[in-house]
Amino acid sequence: MSNAKDVTDATFQTDVLDAEKPVIVDFWAEWCGPCRKLSPILDDMSVEYADKIEVVKVDVDENPAIAAEFGITSIPAVYLFSGGELKSTVIGARPKQYFEKEFADYLK
Repeated sequence: MSNAKDVTDATFQTDVLDAEKPVIVDFWAEWCGPCRKLSPILDDMSVEYADKIEVVKVDVDENPAIAAEFGITSIPAVYLFSGGELKSTVIGARPKQYFEKEFADYLK
């Protein structure tokens, strides 16, 4: 089980857009194999970079409004928000090094 916080349609504004630190959002679903493979990678990052970022998860099946708002059509979709704005998007499961490179400006 992931140690990332579950975010819902109702809490997205507070937990992600209004967050003080940058937030990595993992849009996923229980039935998604690549999503399950990605989860430990993001968990590792949430621990390693705990002082720099937050990592949260949004189950797209349980939270269709927020998934629709951000045009989620393929999962896993990993979005990085900072200051209430979408800054970076990664579609698909990738190795940890890929995310570290993609999000480097927010992990320093």
